[in-house]
Amino acid sequence: MKKTVYFISSLVLAVALQSCNDKKLQEVEVPLPEKEVTNAPMGNPADVMADEGTFKMIPLPYAYDALAPYIDAKTMEIHFSKHHLGYTNNLNKAIAGTALEKLTIEEILNKLDLENKAVRNNAGGYYNHNFFWEVMGPNGGGEPTGPLADAIKKDFGSFEAFKTQFSDVATKQFGSGWAWLLVDKAGKLSVASTANQDNPLMPNIGVTGTPVLALDVWEHAYYLNYQNKRADYIDAFFSVINWKAVSKKFDAAAPKPAVAQ
Repeated sequence: MKKTVYFISSLVLAVALQSCNDKKLQEVEVPLPEKEVTNAPMGNPADVMADEGTFKMIPLPYAYDALAPYIDAKTMEIHFSKHHLGYTNNLNKAIAGTALEKLTIEEILNKLDLENKAVRNNAGGYYNHNFFWEVMGPNGGGEPTGPLADAIKKDFGSFEAFKTQFSDVATKQFGSGWAWLLVDKAGKLSVASTANQDNPLMPNIGVTGTPVLALDVWEHAYYLNYQNKRADYIDAFFSVINWKAVSKKFDAAAPKPAVAQ
């Protein structure tokens, strides 16, 4: 009797083990879900249009993925087609039906009433982002040449010293804001930061000079790729700076030598 019971128990155990093995085999054979496509094509920045109003979306001068891997395509798409577009539409709403509709963006900023928060935030956002796109580009990086390189060496001591100071200003900007390379009326370069969407063209914000380089340090500019590592994003920015564009801005802003009579 005991032998029979033992035999039946062994048979039950064997069947159970075989069933488990069959399940494992079946689980292995079940197709795995397809991986999420991370390199899906982005939209076309040329298709991003503002609502009706004075200010339009200036086309992005490169594709969303042109600055990768330093600035990823998804961040660029969201930044341009959501954030920048939002500032543009909100600026048009804020100035609709006012005398500001007839002014350039620079004139609006120069004459800005800082208490007009809607115009301050959105005019700043519109100008700052257009400026930011201009000073970046594919195959960027390296160091400037010509008069800008000479001015950086004169006013900072070396390009590396400039990079350190600019990076320090960008890193220490508390919360959202911008870092700037500025040239004053005498042609001297300096670095500074502004909060939120403020910029050096605005009156009475404690920063003056003509901007020639700008870096967006709002979290939406880098968080997808860098999370809380702002310093890594700042370092990556130097690999996409379009120094030709920055040099043109410097040449336009720097005082011209007096012509001998």
